Amino acid sequence: MQYKVDISVVIPLLNEAESLPELTQWINRVMVSHGFIYEIILVDDGSTDASWRVIQELAQRDQNLKGIRFNRNYGKSAALNVGFKETTGRVVITMDADLQDSPDEIPALYQMIVEEEYDLVSGWKKKRFDPLSKTLPTKLFNAATRKISKIKLHDFNCGLKAYDARVVKSIEVYGEMHRYIPVIAKWNGFSKIGEKVVQHRERKYGTTKFGLERFMYGFLDLMSITFVSKFKKRPMHFFGSLGFVCFLVGFLITMLLIGEKMYYSFQNLPVRDVTDQPLFFLALVALIIGVQLFLAGFMSEMVSLSGKRKNEYLIRDEIGLG
Repeated sequence: MQYKVDISVVIPLLNEAESLPELTQWINRVMVSHGFIYEIILVDDGSTDASWRVIQELAQRDQNLKGIRFNRNYGKSAALNVGFKETTGRVVITMDADLQDSPDEIPALYQMIVEEEYDLVSGWKKKRFDPLSKTLPTKLFNAATRKISKIKLHDFNCGLKAYDARVVKSIEVYGEMHRYIPVIAKWNGFSKIGEKVVQHRERKYGTTKFGLERFMYGFLDLMSITFVSKFKKRPMHFFGSLGFVCFLVGFLITMLLIGEKMYYSFQNLPVRDVTDQPLFFLALVALIIGVQLFLAGFMSEMVSLSGKRKNEYLIRDEIGLG
């Protein structure tokens, strides 16, 4: 596939008017010094300061710069998703707009994608300048994501990443899913994922947009993406398995109660009515839940089969198909 430029730099931003001139000048300096053909895509995620005016002024002076402005704040994932759709580069670099990511890292990231043929390279801010209230939750978040995804990255949430263009054109990012792009990429077949230690710089302008509630949403999104990625095409495997276990437990308890009643009856021993035993209600609940899960599985299968895009398979190469 022919690409118009070597590198597309996608930068989502929210109220970063002060840092944009310095950041874009720094990127331009790095790109020119290495002879790259490049583009910079700034995605304004509903800023309330002068960010869009600054982008307009920068774009008038720099033909390599493009700007996208949201009508309101949709979140970093939405900004990245829209930016990815507009890229024309062989390699796509994402970075934050707050000058905490260094553009000097771009050439090395580019080489890892092009020469070492990584699908994705994630930055690792080994030495951070963030407060403990941010670094501690980040460590817990990264540990949980490593455990679930089996991807050995130290810093999933690092904004500085490099992608093969095929990756960004094949994935959909929404909610807080930008944290899990390596996970999404892996489950779409892009399994060569690397990591590079990158410089983390202190924030020079403005204030952080970080909030602890993002970690709660992040863990919920991790559960969501884990479920969808594994069972999107076969929801009955999930609901049916749980339904079978619940129904089996209820059935075995029912058989136990019936067997106990028959045994005591044959022995002429006093026995409580089945309905007087707590196990009876446990069995009833398990049977009902089992049936409901089976029905949920059937309904999910019907919804999946009736969808417009029921078969989505990523084809890497083609020969002789026109």
